[in-house]
Formats: sequence, structure tokens, C-alpha cells
Amino acid sequence: MYYLAILFPNLLKDRRLPFTRDQVMLLVVAINEFFLGVDHYLAHMISGTIRMEELSPIILGPVVGIFLIIAIVIAEKNRLLASIIATIPLLASIAMGIYGWYLHIDRTVISGAPVGQQITIHTIVWGVPIIAPLTASFIGCLGISAAWREEPADSGRLVLAGKTRLQLPFSKTRAYFFLIALGTLACLISSVLDHARTNFVNPWLWFPYVAGLFSVMCCILLGVINRPSRGDLVAYTTGMFILILIGLAGTILHVESVLDASGGHWVIERFIRGAPFLAPALFADMGILGLIALLDPTEGIKRNKTPETNPVR
Repeated sequence: MYYLAILFPNLLKDRRLPFTRDQVMLLVVAINEFFLGVDHYLAHMISGTIRMEELSPIILGPVVGIFLIIAIVIAEKNRLLASIIATIPLLASIAMGIYGWYLHIDRTVISGAPVGQQITIHTIVWGVPIIAPLTASFIGCLGISAAWREEPADSGRLVLAGKTRLQLPFSKTRAYFFLIALGTLACLISSVLDHARTNFVNPWLWFPYVAGLFSVMCCILLGVINRPSRGDLVAYTTGMFILILIGLAGTILHVESVLDASGGHWVIERFIRGAPFLAPALFADMGILGLIALLDPTEGIKRNKTPETNPVR
């Protein structure tokens, strides 16, 4: 179902965008992979040196992004080949995220400590970010969802090689909603752990948590509801725009805090060791991905259908 056409029936009636939802989603995933490489570089430069296992995600992000751009370019002529080209590096991104998560957990555990004291609130808050590496896995899962064609739209049936089909328990649209809910929740948890270092002295820090939880619930409910009403879509869209505003405001505030700490000067060292200025942008990223999920799910000549012809499972 073309949710955006339900939101704006007069504007989008009998009109279709020149690109598909999966193309846009895969492009945003590619951009995310490039930024993941930058984010990993800044995070691992805190120690002053980058070890070999820390170098891998820095390199992998841009490499995956390049492969995804290639897949997008050739998708119109050979969708199967494009899907394969996109899937292999995305699987590597998922594996890298899980491996990085394992390494961060290993560094969080205090070896030799008594049972029950090996992991404490202090080590979780002040240690390495235990959720951050899973961002690569999340982006990988989202990219794989976009890489394979669903036919018919909203059927949950992915077209593989030849006549092979893979039936999913729910449609790709609903899968997007659930994935975005999971990604937003991960952003919330990471934000809480980061801000716990400040003892939440700023009361405005609680606003993104409340707004973020609202957005998570909107994503989950829209994934569960079989045929959402226009009011449901309005609430969901509002949540996504709130996430974008939170991300932009948080990024500005983090940059200002870094500049204040350096006397108003742009000091690279401060950006590496100060408030992570890219972290709040993840909220905006989730909001953008959530809005993309509302685009037309159909592809090819079937995109000429009216919004009501595609049933939702």
C-alpha cells in the first residue's frame, strides 16, 4: 500500500515518483555506510592509535557503500546481479557489527572480578559503547531488505534466482517499520548511556527520550496494524519528523559544547574526545528512513497502479 498517497491523496493521486522505494532506501544505506567509516575512525582515535581490528570497520564502511552504489546503478538492467552485489558486502557489514559487539562486550567485562561484579553500571556507562558496533549490523539488515525485490508488492514474497521465491512472515513494508523501531530504540539506549555520564543535569535531555519512545511505539504499531488509518499514518509521520528535529538539534548542541570547551575554536582533538557530534544525527537518520518506508513499494510497470490496488498482509 502506498502510504504516502494516503497521507496526501490530492497531491499524489495518480502520480508516481521516478524512483522506487528500495532504490532510495539502498542509497541512504550506502550513505550510512560511508558515515559509519568516519564515525568508527573518530571513535577509535580516542585511544591515540588504531589497532588492526579497529581498522577493519573504518575501511569496510566506505567499501560497502561503493558496492551499494554500483548495485543501484545496474539494478535497472539486472536486478538479480545488483541484489547479489549488494548482499555480499552487506553480510560482511552484519558480521563486522556482531564481531565488534563481541569485542566491546569483552572489554566491558572485568576479568577476574567476583561473580556478579564482572559487569557493572559504571563499566557500562564509562566503558566502550556496547551497542555502537551493532549499528553496522542494523544497516546491513536494512540494506539486504531493500536489495531483494518483493513481488507482488506487500506480499512478503521475495524474488530470488529464477523462479525461486522466499516467503516472509510479513510484508517488506512492515519489516521496515519493525527495523526502524529497533534502530530507534538502540539510539535511545545509547543516548541514555552517553548522557548518564553527565548525571542528566540538563532537564532538556529527557525530551528526546520521551519523543523517541513515542516514535518507537508508532513504528511498532504501524507494523502490527494490517490496514492503518490516515490518523495512524499522521501520528507515525509526526514521530519521524520529531526524530529528525531531535537529531538536528542534538548535533548543533554537541558541536556548540565542543566549541565552548575549545574557546570557540575548531580544534580537531576536541571533536574526537568531546561530545560525539555524529551521535545525535542517528535520530535524524531513523526519521528519514521512517519516511522512506512510506514511499510506493511497487516496482516496474506495476507502479502505474492506483494506491488502493496493493493489499497489505
